[in-house]
Amino acid sequence: MKKTMAVLTMAMVVAASGCGSNTGTETTAAETTAAETTTAAVAEDTTAESSDTASKGTFTVGFDADLPPMGFKGEDGSYVGFDLDLAQEVAKRLGLEYVAQPILWDAKDMELDNGTIDCVWNGFTITGREDKYTWTEPYMDNSQVFIVMNDSGIETVDDLAGKVVEVQVDSAAEAALNEDPELKGTFASVETTPNYNQALMDLEMGAVDAVAMDSVVAQYQLKQRGTDAKVLEEALSSEEYAVGFKLGNTELRDQVQAALEEMAADGTMAEISEKWFGSDITTIGK
Repeated sequence: MKKTMAVLTMAMVVAASGCGSNTGTETTAAETTAAETTTAAVAEDTTAESSDTASKGTFTVGFDADLPPMGFKGEDGSYVGFDLDLAQEVAKRLGLEYVAQPILWDAKDMELDNGTIDCVWNGFTITGREDKYTWTEPYMDNSQVFIVMNDSGIETVDDLAGKVVEVQVDSAAEAALNEDPELKGTFASVETTPNYNQALMDLEMGAVDAVAMDSVVAQYQLKQRGTDAKVLEEALSSEEYAVGFKLGNTELRDQVQAALEEMAADGTMAEISEKWFGSDITTIGK
């Protein structure tokens, strides 16, 4: 920056000298050369700064810290989860420093646009967002389902008529309900909450009658919490998980995709899946 200011100062001096010339609007060859040199120097310095940013050597993963088992805060205070294990292994293979960056889920687009994060990797559903991000290939199947308490008397989706349903704000479940206005119109209301943990607490306390959420997350959450609840058999929608990058960032996407394929081929992805789910439920290379 000091170099840039010095060059700009020199350019101003040259320009001032030109303004005092008797030639009026005419520009001398010396002044033209000086201006061109100044422009080149500024461009070179700016390029260097941009290059430093591009080669920062980190891989910053944006995730919702309240979405076990995909990404959450462990007992020791560190961020853990299935998706984060995958991301950390990818960073290692790419020779980049792994950075786990918790974000507000409805602020993910802003975080990507600002460059705060390199990707969104946390049970991120492609469906309904196909043209909003640059995606890897899907690595896991998922579906949106309804969770109800066992003693609620609710056995089917039709039984949700007149009931209060809750979803996480800006989630795939919310999008799925918005795309099915006929079903949504049968509910008493659809409430939103910042995260699934709060949604399940609301369900347990009787504040809502059902929660619509990811089946992968639901099964894990119900097991861990010991909640006396169940998943309705009829799914709201079927979908796939993938890693989302800022639209147009194909270079980093391709590098991550290659690493994921390598991990699927050598069994690393299966090992991580078995660690969190007890079996390999990933889809790459299948």
